[in-house]
Amino acid sequence: MAVQHGASALGLVSKMPSGPGPIAEDLIAEIAKSIPPAVGSFLLTSEQSVGQIIAQQRRCGVNTLQVVDRLETGEYYDLRSALPGISLVQVIHVTGEESFDEACNIAIRGVNALLLDSGNQSLAIKELGGTGRVHDWSISRRIVAAVKIPVFLAGGLNAGNVADAIRAVHPFGIDVCSGVRTADKLDEAKLTAFMAAVASAG
Repeated sequence: MAVQHGASALGLVSKMPSGPGPIAEDLIAEIAKSIPPAVGSFLLTSEQSVGQIIAQQRRCGVNTLQVVDRLETGEYYDLRSALPGISLVQVIHVTGEESFDEACNIAIRGVNALLLDSGNQSLAIKELGGTGRVHDWSISRRIVAAVKIPVFLAGGLNAGNVADAIRAVHPFGIDVCSGVRTADKLDEAKLTAFMAAVASAG
């Protein structure tokens, strides 16, 4: 459904401490094999160790890794060396001014892109995406202007605000989850409206 409506990539959510949409790795692998070549397959991983992320990518067969938490063991260059041709997208959860410095630091450490979201890693049960919350777009706009790699925008986007978000932040691309779901499933009516709103932003 997402591909038919013009999605450039599909986000495949593996196990998470919270949030909507996680699916089993065998299903992620099955979906990744079926995606048309021109459409990206993004594995959303909450793993924080290079070794675990490498193993997970090899099980799932995706072409892009979206690291939704901070990397604690190993470096991005280790991932690039072990997984040539696999793109790396690091999520930055925009919680305040400190997120600007975090984004600028990570942007020069070997990732292909950043994705700005509205999670909270400091909670007892981490929120690593799918919160439905909007963060401070002015910080996101500054990050886009400051770094030299593509930046995706996520966080509480829906048909009613995505055009404003695009105009305010000027991201490379946008990422949506809860804004096109109803009862934990992709909603075609919401998806249609969302894609029309994206197109209206130019």
